[in-house]
Amino acid sequence: MLRRSFTAVLEKGSTFRGDFETEPYEAGWAREARWFVRVLDSRGRGALRVTPEISPDGLHWCEEGTAAVEAEGGEMVSLALGNFGSWLRLRCAMGGSLREVRVLIYLALKE
Repeated sequence: MLRRSFTAVLEKGSTFRGDFETEPYEAGWAREARWFVRVLDSRGRGALRVTPEISPDGLHWCEEGTAAVEAEGGEMVSLALGNFGSWLRLRCAMGGSLREVRVLIYLALKE
C-alpha cells in the first residue's frame, strides 16, 4: 500500500527582522512530520533557534518536546516529529546579534 505524503512550503525566501512563528498547519491525518529549515541569508552574528510547537486547536501552543536546533547561513536543518496531535508550527528565535534572516521552511508529512 502506498502511503500518502504531502510537502508544504510555509516560507519561500521570506525575510524576518525578529523572532517569529510559522503559520499553524493542520496535520492530524499524518503519522510523521519532518521540518526543513534553511537560512538563505542573514544580518548580524548568531544562529536561528528553531523549536517545534504543537496545539490541539491551532490557537493555544506548547513545545512539542523535541530539542530545538540552530541554523546558520546556507545551512539546512531538520526536525522529525511523531505523535504530535493535530496542529504544528515552528517558533524561531534569533540568537546572538542576529538582526535579520531570509529563510525557506518546508513541512513534509506522511501517513
